[in-house]
Order: sequence, then C-alpha cells, then structure tokens
Amino acid sequence: MNEIPFSIVGFDLDGTLLETHRDLGAAVNHALDLGGFDPVPADHASDLIGGGAKVMLKQAVDEQGGLPDEEFRKLYKQMLAYYAENNAVHTQPYPHAREVLADLSARGVTMTVVTNKFENFARQILETLDLADHFVAIIGGDTMGKGRAKPAPDPIFEAIKRGGGGSLAFVGDSSYDVKAARAANVPVIGARYGYCDKPRDELGADAEIDSLADLVPALARLA
Repeated sequence: MNEIPFSIVGFDLDGTLLETHRDLGAAVNHALDLGGFDPVPADHASDLIGGGAKVMLKQAVDEQGGLPDEEFRKLYKQMLAYYAENNAVHTQPYPHAREVLADLSARGVTMTVVTNKFENFARQILETLDLADHFVAIIGGDTMGKGRAKPAPDPIFEAIKRGGGGSLAFVGDSSYDVKAARAANVPVIGARYGYCDKPRDELGADAEIDSLADLVPALARLA
C-alpha cells in the first residue's frame, strides 16, 4: 500500500501542519504592550514566524527601537507565560492535515514533528487538537539543547533516530526547514501555503506544495 519511498516523514509545525499566527501574534502583542511598544498586525506576525518565539519578539521589538538585553529577557519571559496559557485559542490544523496524517499512518509511515517551538508548547497544542498520537516524537527548539535547533541538522538526526532509522523526508515552510534538511542530507518539501520567509519558488526545496492535499503525491514523486 505504501508507494512513498520514505519510512519517516518529519513535519515542521507552525505554517506547515498548524496555522498558529493568531495566537503567536497575540502573545507578541501582549509583550509589546507591556513594554510600551505598538502592536503588530496579525498578518505581520505571520511574517516573523520561523526562528521561534524569541526571534519573533526580537524582530518586533527591534523594528521599534529595540531594548537592552536584560529588559528584553524580562519581556520575553512575560510573552512565554502568556503563550503558555493561550497557545490554542485560535490555532487550527491546516486544511487536509488530519486526512494526510491518517493516510500516512495507514501506509505504515512513521511521523515526527521537528519545530523551533518549545517542546512542551508543541506537545500541549497537538494534544489539545487531538493530533499528538500521530507522532512517535515531538522535537522542539529546546529539545536538543542550546544552539541545536533548526537550521542545525541535529533535530532531524534525532527524528530519524526516534523514528526507528531509515529514510526521512522533511516538510516545512521556511528557510530554517530547508537549511536543516540540507545539512542533514534529507529531501525537503516546501509548504508554500505557510509562513514562508522567502518568495515562493525560492525556498530551494526539492518539491513544493500549495496544500497538504498534495503531500502524498509529492512524496511519491521524490522517489
């Protein structure tokens, strides 16, 4: 039944499996308000996603003049505290996410999540949305230790290990995902519907999809 030439498929989370920018944007704006900064529009928040919550807030603060490191750290902690309580208010799976996960599972494909979101947040959100059971591993930006999140290849190597070894294809929407996959020497599919930090067709992925409905055929073509 499995026509896919990979034993493991790894997924980025934000902008790939889940539409998360409204909740992330609300957390950023909560912190910006506490710091006396102007809020960012929800659509702009989607442009800041990629390197994780800290990078997201840092860019938003720097665009308005920046903060000394100590003050920024305090603001970042306040953002995380807010997000911990409000991370699945508006967050939803992208169209076809549930169907494609069920399809891959039926084909005997092992699935993992590799995200720059903190592992506990990723796990909490996936459990809230009743998706966590699809994955043998949920690897966050803090799972591997400092300096070992995407675009480093370490979390993808860990996904292969936890997935039982064998071949892995990765699916993501940003240059962080493509760089991590390239460094790990695994094929990567670009999710063009997500929070791409580069223009479409410039991510440098091996294949690109406009919807998760296109994922299984794209994986098969990578053979």
